[in-house]
Amino acid sequence: MSSKPGRQSVITGIGVVAPNGTTTDAFWKATQAGTSVLDKVTREGCEHLPLRVAGEVRGFEPADLIEETYLVQTDRFSHFAMAAADMAREDARLGRADTVDDPFAVGVVTAAGSGGGEFGQRELQKLWGQGSRFVGPYQSIAWFYAASTGQISIRGGFKGPCGVVASDEAGGLDALAHAAGAIRRGTDAVVVGAAEAPLAPYSVVCQLGYEELSPSDDPARAYRPFTTGASGFVPAEGGAMLVVEEATAARDRDARARAVIAGHAATFTGASRWEQSREGLAQAIRGALEQARCAPEDIDVVFADALGVPEADRAEALAIADALGPHGTRVPVTAPKTGTGRAYCGAPVLDTAAAVLAMEHGLVPPTPNVFEICHDLDLVTSRARPAELRTALVLSRGLMGSNAALVLRHGTDALS
Repeated sequence: MSSKPGRQSVITGIGVVAPNGTTTDAFWKATQAGTSVLDKVTREGCEHLPLRVAGEVRGFEPADLIEETYLVQTDRFSHFAMAAADMAREDARLGRADTVDDPFAVGVVTAAGSGGGEFGQRELQKLWGQGSRFVGPYQSIAWFYAASTGQISIRGGFKGPCGVVASDEAGGLDALAHAAGAIRRGTDAVVVGAAEAPLAPYSVVCQLGYEELSPSDDPARAYRPFTTGASGFVPAEGGAMLVVEEATAARDRDARARAVIAGHAATFTGASRWEQSREGLAQAIRGALEQARCAPEDIDVVFADALGVPEADRAEALAIADALGPHGTRVPVTAPKTGTGRAYCGAPVLDTAAAVLAMEHGLVPPTPNVFEICHDLDLVTSRARPAELRTALVLSRGLMGSNAALVLRHGTDALS
């Protein structure tokens, strides 16, 4: 289907399930306060593993939010996504298929990097411990990367374009671009985002091969990007879902445009080639700015990828300078994820949610646990910084080599 000119993508709903809050309001309150919730890993079966610190989602009771019919056939990562999608739809006042004019005009897109490891581990333990007769039929679908997309669309009755971006961290931003592309081609709305649950024992063991994983057992020092003490990243579970709509359709139903998805671009520079990510990330930034018709000096805040690996941090700081020029050393930069951990594909979607909220509240949230910056960046630390924010740049890189940049504009710029 070809693109239709003049169709603009706006964010009308936000839903969050994160280590620092299982609602959007709680997430923003903790984010703007710079609250760090990184702590020792407590998930059952992980106590003896080398990963010591993570961002866990605590106090989340899926049975209170999701019907039993869906709970028994889904993994924790889909529970997060379904709960966040419900919040986003409620925020956007987008009902289920039986309340919308055309269920074929609403699609669903999610990104996933790890899939349903907890569900898969449980069923494999039954297979090897008790035999094949004790393995449930849902093992074939619950682990699958596309499970969250399928379950959200089934629960909502949405029959529009659906998809999954099976990728590394940058896939979270690529999913938003995928949704915006569907909007340009004629879809009215897309429920889009990412949530991950990588803290089951099987999933943790799979991550132990990442050289970039922090070995620290001190929550206050485990994840400190852009500093001389940077020793890697801390993983996290959770994520966010958004409702993205065509601006005119949103206006016609009196939905509030909270932000405009103005531009996106992606590149690939190879796994763990962090020096090369400088060129790739800079090219992605330039591409996103070009698509958004945005000059470098128009960027009011940058939400950094902030991997916490010295080579990667240096490459990102240089990429920002390469793409934004002199403005790159003056624009406020932040990385709220240092207080929650990196939720893989969910991380840049959480950053996108934070960027929308930052523009609405006129506050650049701080970067928790980070002091003594060793790069030429105006990194916001300690406390939130008041600022007039009209345009935000969100960056993401993946451990497998993807780079992505997303430009957001303030919701009042919709249809302007």
